[in-house]
Amino acid sequence: MAGGCSIRALWILNNHDVVVFSRRFPVVERRWRAACKSENESCLDENVGIDVLPLLPTDSELASAFVDRKTREGSARGFGIRVAQSAEGSDSWVDDPITRHIISLYVNKEDEGENHLLWPLILHIKGHYCILVLPLVEPRHLKAYARMCKRPDCGNAVGMDESLSSLLLDLPSITGAFMVAHAIGDVVAGETPEPEVVVSVSPSVGGLLDSLTGSIGISGISARAKPAAAPVPASSTSSTALGGAVASDAPNSRPLDKDTLRNFISSSMPFGRYSLLCLFDLMATSYVLVGLYIGTPLDLNYSNISAIKLYGFASSDLPPADRKQPAWKPYIYKGKQRIIFTIHEAVNAAMYDRDEIPDVISISGQVNCRAELEGLPDVSFPMTGLDTAHIEVLSFHPCAQVPEQGVDKQAVMFTPPLGNFVLMRYQALCGIGPPIKGFYQLSMVSENEGAFLFKLHLMERYKAPLTLEFCTVTMPFPRRRVVSFDGTPSVGTVSTTEHSVEWKIITSGRGISGKSIEATFPGTVKFAPWQTQRSISSGSVLGSVAGEDSDTEPEATNSLVNVEEFLLEKMNKDLQAVDLEEPFCWQAYDYAKVSFKIGGASLSGISIDPKSVSIFPAVKAPVEFSIQVTSGEYILWNTLGKCPSAATTKV
Repeated sequence: MAGGCSIRALWILNNHDVVVFSRRFPVVERRWRAACKSENESCLDENVGIDVLPLLPTDSELASAFVDRKTREGSARGFGIRVAQSAEGSDSWVDDPITRHIISLYVNKEDEGENHLLWPLILHIKGHYCILVLPLVEPRHLKAYARMCKRPDCGNAVGMDESLSSLLLDLPSITGAFMVAHAIGDVVAGETPEPEVVVSVSPSVGGLLDSLTGSIGISGISARAKPAAAPVPASSTSSTALGGAVASDAPNSRPLDKDTLRNFISSSMPFGRYSLLCLFDLMATSYVLVGLYIGTPLDLNYSNISAIKLYGFASSDLPPADRKQPAWKPYIYKGKQRIIFTIHEAVNAAMYDRDEIPDVISISGQVNCRAELEGLPDVSFPMTGLDTAHIEVLSFHPCAQVPEQGVDKQAVMFTPPLGNFVLMRYQALCGIGPPIKGFYQLSMVSENEGAFLFKLHLMERYKAPLTLEFCTVTMPFPRRRVVSFDGTPSVGTVSTTEHSVEWKIITSGRGISGKSIEATFPGTVKFAPWQTQRSISSGSVLGSVAGEDSDTEPEATNSLVNVEEFLLEKMNKDLQAVDLEEPFCWQAYDYAKVSFKIGGASLSGISIDPKSVSIFPAVKAPVEFSIQVTSGEYILWNTLGKCPSAATTKV
């Protein structure tokens, strides 16, 4: 049972803890009841103090259990570690942070009056909604977790027979349930991003995916007769440098589109064999056979499912007789052929300029691809530059095969799916060194005035064709209102907002290549006086906050405060400085953030030679290749203030 991923049920709750959508998979539930019966017959004498729930709870029972857990654990996610307020049998009693994402509920059956443990529930919070996904596991796994909730010791002790980590490693259905939860979250929030590929400027050819992504179309498909169905709403996201179109997790007022959600679930996790046969009647035999596994996620790609729903199939979509159509390519492309590769790299850095703390810099990269090729061809090419890339982590799309690996190249062969997809992801070190290095200092000369100094080196040891297209440094002051600043940088311009100072060192259209420059910026910044005086307790954030000024009365029955919610609340208010040296942050830090874009080559050294790309069967298809390097979390920590750093082991 634990060898795959089947979903028993899923629920979506709004911010009022009301179930606004639910779906159950009866066939999977029958498998669960049969497993419970078999487990009870083989273990009649076993008793862990918690009854296994043989039936799924009603929506009202689940909502009530969810509210009880929030009260018990302090928030929807909970503490994640055992604290003084943790109760035996609760998730935080297990003392593992993963219990903030894989939770349990105690369901009180109205007709029985007993509490039953429901586990594992994958919790994903998206905007106003909490998404709960219950995968199928074996009853013995649930009983093992129930024993952990009663264990007197904390954490995963050495020598213990059972631990949560080892239990989850035995459950691949957990990973699948996470994927389902995140896919449903994207649908609920109206976010269906595709990886970004950079295309040469040319008119769109129109077609299937234009309506879904606003990107390149697939010609030939759009000419088909479209069934009379409600159009699928296009994604309203905007593209970013690394992950394509990504939107914020901030709450929004977008109503839940239940019809779109039902269509997505019924196609990606069909209820029965016949519904799947109807949907994939003109697809390969492998699709029909997969349909026997009812409630199993088949394809969580929203673009593929929406296209199938909207356009249906044509006889020309049948694959060649000698080829088996893969699951990731439900359509056979027709039209002008070409392949587009784009390497996206994000540079993450923590610059300290301290002898006792080393600077940290890393590269997160991915190779995005779009292959507009007719039929089911195989594409292969060597990935070059691996000898200088210092790759630490490397993973590939399921469509890829990696038959050989050399000192400087990695041969990759794949049968491409439709649309944009991530062919490869990697983590690497930056062998050249940081593109922006130097220091940032900030100190207070009075309660409402601070003096700062930047001294930066840009593109040191970087040679052509690497080009710094733009570079901006931002000093955020989220809890102070900027009144004015005084200072002139050696290069660039300065502007202010209500809560930040922005230094534009290099602007778009005036990039630098083949040389390094030094930029300095001394100055002072003045803030508005504190309007409200508040006292900050130096005690634990898990304690009571009743001593602080507040417009609301604290609850007498529950003084628990979730760490994240408490910090977020305080960061959005004008709090009095803890002391004169740390006036900006409450239990946080002073920093400046660097944003930049580099073109010309990748910083890791990884590259693709378009002339080395081969297609079988051979077709004439141009290959386009581009590289984009942008800043990720690139932080300059204040050398005169506090800063977080990872402890290193002394040998």
